[in-house]
Amino acid sequence: MSPATEELFSRYVVPNYGRFPVSIERGEGSQVWDDQGRRYLDFFPGWGCNLLGHCPPPVVEAVQEQVAQLIHVPNTWHFESQGQWAKLLSERSFGGQAFFCNSGAEANEAAIKLVRLHAPKKRYKIITFQGGFHGRTFGAVSATAQPKYHEGLGPMLPGFLYAPFGDLDAVRELIDEETAGILVEPIQGEGGIRLPPEGFLQGLRDLADQHELLLVFDEVQTGCGRTGEWFAYQNLGVTPDVMTLAKSLCGGIAGGALLTTSEIAPSLRPGMHAATFGGNPIAARAGIATIEMIEKQGLLQRAKDLGETFRKKLGPLANELDLVKELRVAGLMIGLELVVDGAPVVTACMEKGLLVNCTQGNVVRLLPAMTLTNKELQEGCEILIDVLRSIG
Repeated sequence: MSPATEELFSRYVVPNYGRFPVSIERGEGSQVWDDQGRRYLDFFPGWGCNLLGHCPPPVVEAVQEQVAQLIHVPNTWHFESQGQWAKLLSERSFGGQAFFCNSGAEANEAAIKLVRLHAPKKRYKIITFQGGFHGRTFGAVSATAQPKYHEGLGPMLPGFLYAPFGDLDAVRELIDEETAGILVEPIQGEGGIRLPPEGFLQGLRDLADQHELLLVFDEVQTGCGRTGEWFAYQNLGVTPDVMTLAKSLCGGIAGGALLTTSEIAPSLRPGMHAATFGGNPIAARAGIATIEMIEKQGLLQRAKDLGETFRKKLGPLANELDLVKELRVAGLMIGLELVVDGAPVVTACMEKGLLVNCTQGNVVRLLPAMTLTNKELQEGCEILIDVLRSIG
């Protein structure tokens, strides 16, 4: 990274991120290049937002065309692309209607409001799960049952009750006459790619129905094809009342959405919630182009196939290396849990030209693109395996 770039950040940018000493200049597919011309293979593109890879051509073309025609229009007006985008999402999910915003945290804030607005007046509590992650805004971080994100911010927004992920009995004990809803990631992402135990999500569905609660699935990371279906709930056989989306929703452009049924949607009534830039023309065109690209190129099946290849490549490491505890795979959500700190793995991979992530301290997390080639998959796995072997 050039000293000039480092100086700019040091002097003018709030230092709230731990940044790598690399300045990225351009990206294409699953590859990026820094300002020194070095190429990296990216197995964590855009923090999970670039499910189609960097700069997918159909999305680039749609955005370039739209930005010359209309950049922004308030949501007090109609424009065709937002309605068409909502239709495409509705048809590929459980029907109903969409509220558009700009991020996963905003989508979850909308869901929190919707749960409370839809419930009878005395009900306001929402049950969430340990290890879950719902965003950084105040309501979303209050819903996030990880104490490290609450440090120095208390008191948190009241009304959130935390249960162990997978523990139906604990959820049952928390439900009372003030409970309004349950908010859960069907597969925990930042929590370490943790898949739900058999019957857990169906048990939540049953409890929600029994007690007249709204069941909300946070599919910010799992949605839009990441698991090989449009939405993870379709893999898992349980349909929520409300679903939140973002990250890969717009192929790398900022965008978020809440989907719910036409019966529940009116509870988010005029004047109670809004997002100034939500569903703007650029995001809408990008969202439409993303859906069309996935379908035209058969990328849902590609995500499944790539996931199985990762499983075959990395699965044997649990038997070969003492430092590898478990591999967890759901389409293109891949978590390799170690018995040691994963940060040195991330650093060593980056030095060898591979970008990966570590979450929960010891889980190497991969969120590769659907457009990853077989050659790139092989190259990246070889680097990761070499690094793990050198450590363990």
